[in-house]
Amino acid sequence: MDESLVAALKEDYREAPLSAPDRALLDYAWQVTIDATAVSAATVDGLRAHGFDDRAILQATLIAAWFNYVNRVADALGVGRT
Repeated sequence: MDESLVAALKEDYREAPLSAPDRALLDYAWQVTIDATAVSAATVDGLRAHGFDDRAILQATLIAAWFNYVNRVADALGVGRT
């Protein structure tokens, strides 16, 4: 993987050199993370406009939600705290 892209993604994905579909997908994952209740039909339609079908949108939703769940469980249990 391109190390400069990885560094840019870590810094701020919105400034990273990404394709429009990749940026839309990361915007969606961010929205699911920050406030999933704000995801609307228009949000999903925007992903479809970038070529994502319902299966891909479901997979992205499940992956983002799962990572959020696992991180919250780890935080609550103090995993990684010294």
